[in-house]
Amino acid sequence: MEKIKEIYLLGVGYNTTVFIDLAEQCGYKVVGLYHYADDRTGEIDHGFLILGSFSDLFNKDDLKGMNFLLTMGDNDERADVAKKIRAKGGITPVLVHPMAVVSRFAKLSDGVCVSTFSHIQADTCIGQDTIILSGVNISHNNIIGNSCFIGGGATIGAYTTVGNFVFVGQGVLTISSKVKHIGAYALIGAGALVTKSIESHDVVAGRPAKSIKKNNV
Repeated sequence: MEKIKEIYLLGVGYNTTVFIDLAEQCGYKVVGLYHYADDRTGEIDHGFLILGSFSDLFNKDDLKGMNFLLTMGDNDERADVAKKIRAKGGITPVLVHPMAVVSRFAKLSDGVCVSTFSHIQADTCIGQDTIILSGVNISHNNIIGNSCFIGGGATIGAYTTVGNFVFVGQGVLTISSKVKHIGAYALIGAGALVTKSIESHDVVAGRPAKSIKKNNV
């Protein structure tokens, strides 16, 4: 009999249940939650016990062999927590919803999550700890950086290199071959139509998308 895979979720918020669903659909048993602070320790959230804070978790001697799913939307925080987990021997598995499609020629790194009805096409590489929500299309021959967040219904056209820590809003469309790169820490507003490359730290919005300010500079 196959051993049941157990997983702990980090981050307790409005979208925690979305990640609980994903973990369970991927065959994991959620055995508990960790909150960023200690004020909710011992509470029950959607039937799951909040075991402690992130500090409580990292005070453990090691996390060897334990599986963790990070639910926070903040890219910097997710990257920092994932790094600490892996440094202590913890595992951040790739989770792909059974109703998502991932080409056998695509490569997904540790901590990547792919939600229902999303499609990762051939010869695309996705970096560590990137979150891909429902109904996303990542076209072929793309490179998606570490710790990105791609909102539901977005399409990233082919032949695009996306830097680390990029946030892509819901329903964004980038045009294949026209958008060569999206720089690190760029933020693309919901519904934007991206027709050219985006520089690092740019915040863009609109149809066509235009830069409106700089982000995290």
